[in-house]
Amino acid sequence: MKFIHTADWQIGMKAVHVGQAAETVREERLKAIERIVKISKDKKAEFILVAGDTFEDNAVSSLLVQRVADILAKADVPIFMIPGNHDPLVPGSVWEHPAWEKCKNVRILREESPVEIPGGILYPCPVKEKYSRKDPTAWIPPDKEIEGIRIGMAHGTVEGVQQEEMDYPIPRDAATRAGLDYLALGHWHSMTLYEDGDGANRMAYSGTHETTRFGERDSGNILIVEISEKGAAPRITSIHTSDLFWRTVEYEIKEPGYLPELRERIEDFDYSERILLNVKLSGLLYAGEVEEIKRIEDILASRFLFGKLDLSSLMPAPQDDSWINTLPAGIIRETGSRLKGLCDAHKPAQVSPEVAARALIELYMLASGISR
Repeated sequence: MKFIHTADWQIGMKAVHVGQAAETVREERLKAIERIVKISKDKKAEFILVAGDTFEDNAVSSLLVQRVADILAKADVPIFMIPGNHDPLVPGSVWEHPAWEKCKNVRILREESPVEIPGGILYPCPVKEKYSRKDPTAWIPPDKEIEGIRIGMAHGTVEGVQQEEMDYPIPRDAATRAGLDYLALGHWHSMTLYEDGDGANRMAYSGTHETTRFGERDSGNILIVEISEKGAAPRITSIHTSDLFWRTVEYEIKEPGYLPELRERIEDFDYSERILLNVKLSGLLYAGEVEEIKRIEDILASRFLFGKLDLSSLMPAPQDDSWINTLPAGIIRETGSRLKGLCDAHKPAQVSPEVAARALIELYMLASGISR
């Protein structure tokens, strides 16, 4: 048995956090599905599993649903899909769109009921409400005597994953407990494999097929899963499907002269038109470095698909009063002087130097015309 495991396409996501690049980010998510279909042909996969959150929500346009169905219809193999917590199986959901009836190779699995697949049995766990504290895999019968390879497909949070709420909690031993050869998971956007007691990876998150935000680890992939026979350890291969690259550069300014080095590092990025870059500065801001910050900001805006310059962790350099004199004369310069005084050692006891420093940075950036 050889199949593709994917999930969390989030088609229709707004992507407002990347500004004008949002439309490109949204379109790339559709192109990544086309790449999955091509990979299924190239790798001779027998079927494709889509483990939930195909769409961002149930309010996406009918045109988007039609586009996804049209792409999937080009696949040469069966595609099995379950609704996730973003697109749960509720009245008026995307799963009622007539496009699915025309898409003969796609099966929307709406019930907790075994389904025959090439070489085995699939146990789907469709999501029927946005939030739940119930284990979606609990229904799977632990009947190890059933012939054929047993595959589960669920959408939820594995115990131990750091999330604010445990939506659809899934035990770490869910695959072993249910006697599954493999449990295909969706919901967590970073690829994660889970070993059983024998060291076999029988449960995994494929992660999203196209990265959705900064900070995701091992996203932008699908998994090729091969199982030779019932009880055999799955052979799992990750294939990169994302065509956009989300990068974060963290840089601490310790003394004057550090920023030109950072600028050169940013200028050396290859394929910058496909990169979304988040530059996070920390440390000390010297008045003489402001022009370099402006240059970095211009490079991010002109060369990259999206660039963000995060200055929120910068602090004014101690004993550097020169930038106060560059502020416009009058109330702005006077306010700057007072804020600088509140950052010093002789500040009033009730004043937070961190807050005063942040206010001074903000004032200087506004007066200097540097965007945040």
